[in-house]
Amino acid sequence: MFTIESAELLVVRLPLKFRFETSFGVQTEKVVPLLVLHGGGVQGVSEGTMEFAPMYREETIAGALGLLRSVFLPRVLGKSFANPEALHDALGSFRGNRMARAMVEMAAWDLWARQLGVPLGQLLGGRRNAVEVGVSLGIQPDETATVDVVRRHVEQGYRRIKLKIKPGWDVQPVRAVREAFPDIRLTVDANSAYTLADTGRLRALDAFGLTYIEQPLAWDDLVDHAELQRRLSTPLCLDESVASAQDARKGLALGSGGVVNVKVTRVGGHAEARRVHDVAQAFGAPVWCGGMLESGIGRAHNIHLSTLPNFTLPGDTSSASRYWEKDVILEGLEATDGLMPVPVGPGTGVTLDREFVSRVAEVQEEFRA
Repeated sequence: MFTIESAELLVVRLPLKFRFETSFGVQTEKVVPLLVLHGGGVQGVSEGTMEFAPMYREETIAGALGLLRSVFLPRVLGKSFANPEALHDALGSFRGNRMARAMVEMAAWDLWARQLGVPLGQLLGGRRNAVEVGVSLGIQPDETATVDVVRRHVEQGYRRIKLKIKPGWDVQPVRAVREAFPDIRLTVDANSAYTLADTGRLRALDAFGLTYIEQPLAWDDLVDHAELQRRLSTPLCLDESVASAQDARKGLALGSGGVVNVKVTRVGGHAEARRVHDVAQAFGAPVWCGGMLESGIGRAHNIHLSTLPNFTLPGDTSSASRYWEKDVILEGLEATDGLMPVPVGPGTGVTLDREFVSRVAEVQEEFRA
């Protein structure tokens, strides 16, 4: 049993080291909500990945903070749970808002693992001490710049290159990169920017030997993805449209894709992420861990999740120094030759940099039962 005695809600704003453009728009900073749960003399920490506006999914930072304050934290503060699965079930009666619920559940996993003195990945069933990582590259000004940024990351040893695409910026940059690097593992991510009317454009990508095309169609669609998959030879990877293990089962049964991007916050936490992993494994579909420009807290959670056996494709957990001049944790999370070491120690194995966070936090709130 573990008891959640108190909680802290922190929000920091971190400037990105580069301009990150996707089909959603341009991002130059990241607002990072952090949740700290206290109990038994230790603390567990999680990170929210919702955005200020409902673009990736329907959740927003403002909405998540309101729900945490008024609904989710009151449901768990002062309560004892046999394990984080039990806490997950205690929040299961609420509809949607999986990213907000994930903050509570993931912090509970970290708290429980630290109380038990074991690494988070071990509790989840992981088997690795390092995970393969790739890199996600935003839309560049032109094809030459795209090839140049790919070259830098290939030279750094990343084991998969993912290019963001959108209508009007797809075939040309992919062709340029494939001609320059005929042997690299290459993927593209559309972030729901296309429709079935764009089938011809997407079919042209079949010529470039992509490992998969990620989420080309609507964020809440599985049916049209199945139709598109029948028209393409390149496997489709489901991202935004998989919010649960049931979604994964339906999508794979329909033939909506052959690969699943598992984002732990998108599906509501580690318990459901593990179920998505298991469903995909039963279908023979590989999974990989997607990223949301996480700080070191969320990145550490992702790394531990990626130690499960069906995470057989490189994920988005690239080196933290790509993103931040100063991270919110004391440890460095750095990949070498495309391998990210799993942080050692109980829980996530990383430590919140209290001095830095206190200095830059825009929100600092404490809660008790």
